[in-house]
Amino acid sequence: MLKVQNITIGYGVCKVVKDTSFTLQNGEILAIVGANGAGKTTLLRALNGTLPLMKGEILLDGKIIKDYSRREIAQKIAVVAQENETKFPVTVLEFVLSGRFAHGTGFGWETSGDLQIAENALKICDLANYKNRLMNQLSGGERQIIILARALATQAKILLLDEPTTNLDLAHQAMMFRLVRERCQSCECSAIIITHDLNLASEFADEILLLKTGKMIAKGKSEEVLSAVNLREVFDVEVLLDAHPKSGKPRITVDFGN
Repeated sequence: MLKVQNITIGYGVCKVVKDTSFTLQNGEILAIVGANGAGKTTLLRALNGTLPLMKGEILLDGKIIKDYSRREIAQKIAVVAQENETKFPVTVLEFVLSGRFAHGTGFGWETSGDLQIAENALKICDLANYKNRLMNQLSGGERQIIILARALATQAKILLLDEPTTNLDLAHQAMMFRLVRERCQSCECSAIIITHDLNLASEFADEILLLKTGKMIAKGKSEEVLSAVNLREVFDVEVLLDAHPKSGKPRITVDFGN
């Protein structure tokens, strides 16, 4: 369980995220949404201990996160960052195996068990036939799914995903969220996802956290957070809301006033 207690995060004297609190329960998916510059990525960086806090505490399994070593954090929290081109000629399997580094031996060599875990992560992501291909020869969308496979190979209990559907087509966007959902349900893992797609957040997240210039405007179920009033305050647009015909979750369409 991840517990965030009244944290403020910034750079120098500039406060980017202010007085934010929430709890991520086991098995839960939390979506963080907001306009550009709202502090979403800054918040995510603090949650895995890479960015110090100006105020407040983050507790991971009841222990203050800064009291963990970097290796211990890497074993418990995996990050799926926005896709960046891999310039080195590393194979897909080698890249996914790098997710096992925090579990490595003193010599840093992977074991047969590590290899099996990495190959299984590729299989789960429908990438088994990609293992011998080079990362720098793949499309951005293909690399993004492989970054998820590496995160799954860590076997971390918490996944932090920063706009994971960048460069993905509609089918692979749905696949990305489905894989995260299945992971959370099958092993009581949890996930925090930054996304600009409010409809994907509404459909797949258990709860949504809405940020505006570093302040938490609302947190809760999609039907509680994704109101016309909240979305007007955060994005300064008028929206039309209806219910998804299958799930009943809120569905958002921008009102262009035509």
